[in-house]
Amino acid sequence: MKTAEYFQSGQVLLIDKPLNWTSFQVVNKLRWEIKQAFNIKKIKVGHAGTLDPLATGLLVICTGKMTKQIDTFQGQIKEYTGTIVLGSTTPSFDLETKINKTFSTEHITDALIHETTKQFIGDIEQYPPVFSAIKKEGKRLYEFARAGENVDIKPRKIKILEFDIIRIDGNNVDFRVVCSKGTYIRSLANDFGEALKSGGHLSALRRTKIGDFKVEKAKSIEAFIDSLKN
Repeated sequence: MKTAEYFQSGQVLLIDKPLNWTSFQVVNKLRWEIKQAFNIKKIKVGHAGTLDPLATGLLVICTGKMTKQIDTFQGQIKEYTGTIVLGSTTPSFDLETKINKTFSTEHITDALIHETTKQFIGDIEQYPPVFSAIKKEGKRLYEFARAGENVDIKPRKIKILEFDIIRIDGNNVDFRVVCSKGTYIRSLANDFGEALKSGGHLSALRRTKIGDFKVEKAKSIEAFIDSLKN
């Protein structure tokens, strides 16, 4: 039986984030539902690692005293699956913005796609997307981007442990990536396309693991709300 004390003492909730929700919206929704269900005036709720609105999958949500563990969970290895579209780029490196450049893909073979993944294995430097929530001079990078302002972005050191190609269907490349904290899969998609001399952008992304937490164990928002009644 769930109670106010159950959530205030500290819980780790695994949520399967739906498409077009921000991570912040999920946290706010769960906080509101917990407060309503148990007549709580205040409770700490936070997430251990943002997912873009256009991504789905695992969000680790911490409540009460477990919010102190958020940094620990954020630092764990993550796994993603998704699709890279070769032959075109977008300013945001995904479908948030429209295609701005197209390239020939006639030179690309399946063998070349598989071979090119090797360039990204290990410790690499990666430039975050300009359409991201990273702060610079007190503003989010996406604020500069949407205003059409140029901003100097410094590369970050990240680690790609695994980069597997699951399926190739024309210009659509399905992949699986295991990576360190701070990795932008959108940037990986852009850089991968660049390495293939064709451009590339992310058309789908799903987070499947954070450390030992798996998306298969996660609940939808609706299922979580229903569980509060039991």
